[in-house]
Amino acid sequence: MAPAEQDALAAREQLFHERVRECIICALLFASLYILCHFIITHFKKHTDFTAVHDDEDAAVNRIALGLCTFTLAVALGAVLLLPFSIISNEVLLSFPQNYYIQWLNGSLIHGLWNLVFLFSNLSLIFLMPFAYFFTESEGFAGSKKGIMARVYETSVVLLLLTLLVLGMVWVASAIVGNDAASRQSLYDLWEYYLPYLYSCISLFGVLLLLLCTPFGLSTMFTVTGKLLVKPRLLEDLDEQLSCTRLEEAAVSRRI
Repeated sequence: MAPAEQDALAAREQLFHERVRECIICALLFASLYILCHFIITHFKKHTDFTAVHDDEDAAVNRIALGLCTFTLAVALGAVLLLPFSIISNEVLLSFPQNYYIQWLNGSLIHGLWNLVFLFSNLSLIFLMPFAYFFTESEGFAGSKKGIMARVYETSVVLLLLTLLVLGMVWVASAIVGNDAASRQSLYDLWEYYLPYLYSCISLFGVLLLLLCTPFGLSTMFTVTGKLLVKPRLLEDLDEQLSCTRLEEAAVSRRI
């Protein structure tokens, strides 16, 4: 075998090992986040939710919905922690550039994590969360055999109809606003142009909603805190209290 072929084979083998290592790291990180989110959801859920159901079918449906919600929460938590993780890993690599045991914190791993978070975020937002909601509310089509698959069929049909309704509304709105053939043709590029920006648009809507609701939440928090806390009596004016008490006593005496 020629030296060039040996070098190419060694490069392919090293690339394969790096891909396998990245897949194992991503799987371990997601498994850790999934377990943490499962404990969080089961801690805050009501005692009768998801498990304490007399019907086995309803219990299975609730467990599936719990799994989908846990997956979505794990993806959201991963999206929140990805930027600090990227910054910390970059600083660690800059601080210890020659350390063999931290070389796995490379740009390829961070780029792969960003791609996975972007993919699963859109998947959870568009399919998993609506599916979990409709799945818990479904009962199967009238006349069909009861079971989990009947609920799955009904949920899939309802989700498909909802998707077609939303796409149709967007298409009509784009045609009315644009009023030309280009605006109608642009919706054919839904997969290439619209879906990649859906996550950013919804994130922007969430940030605007946060900015709108934060002042009301802070005011409510201070109001509730003021009602619960006992005000200190160190700065009270005793003379003013005595005068108020005398006035109240005089008013009661007049009434008598």
